[in-house]
Amino acid sequence: MDPHLLRTFVAVLEHRSFSTAASVLGYTQSAVSQHIAALEADLGTRLVERRPVAPTAAGLRLMEHAPALLLRLDAARADIARLHRAPDARLTLACSPSALGPAVARALARLRSSGPVEIEVRVLGRESVIEEVLTARADLGLVDGVAAPSDPLPLPDLGPTVTLAAAEEPLAVLFPLGHPLARRTAVRLTDLAQAQWIDAPDAAVPLDRLRAVCGAGGFLPRIRHLGTDVHGLAALASAGHGLAALPRSLAATLPGVTAVPVRAPRLVHRTELLHPAGPTGPARRLAALITGRS
Repeated sequence: MDPHLLRTFVAVLEHRSFSTAASVLGYTQSAVSQHIAALEADLGTRLVERRPVAPTAAGLRLMEHAPALLLRLDAARADIARLHRAPDARLTLACSPSALGPAVARALARLRSSGPVEIEVRVLGRESVIEEVLTARADLGLVDGVAAPSDPLPLPDLGPTVTLAAAEEPLAVLFPLGHPLARRTAVRLTDLAQAQWIDAPDAAVPLDRLRAVCGAGGFLPRIRHLGTDVHGLAALASAGHGLAALPRSLAATLPGVTAVPVRAPRLVHRTELLHPAGPTGPARRLAALITGRS
């Protein structure tokens, strides 16, 4: 399967347009049509309906695989490129918002005090953090999520990437001040399944993850929050738009809300560090500072 054809296929379905895909990829519309026809001929089935542009059943199935395949190809290219990259004094750290806390900030300060290093920190959604590390646009990544104590996060196949535990702490739910449950010392997530929630997949624990760990339905969103701004998320929670789950240390610092710890199910908010098998010197030193491993 030609990856160039696969990229064209993904672009067409993401934009639901042959002409827009052509503009994004820098091809002519005719070339895009030829790519889709060639891919369909290779797989022996129709993948894209033309009017309107939409995936067929086979196209939907291929889209389940295509983004991950293309990401692994990009990761392989980046991994080889790292072997020939000259060592430097630069470090790019990609973090999901709840993973960037005081401990990481202190580790960055200790890294800077050990020698000259140019540091860039990017706050992104969890999937974007992983992609940044796999494609060598970031030297290290920090992602967060919920899991049973000492269990790893359910991350996708990352190939030759090292994953290390960075931190674990209690999980908490944001309630607006004056909410009937805001005075509780702890709450059960299953008791909140039918409450209204804020759908904030990059700034808080994703709602589908809450459904998975509770083994229950519910956790329906009243409003969507797209982005990594946790203070904006807190403002929505404070105004009564819904609940959100965050690490307790971060939740306790946000204005206008009360952070109530989660008692059950038995979960922790976990942060994991990702880096390539052959990290740069600054990346290796920062990983040791964050994880406590030499």
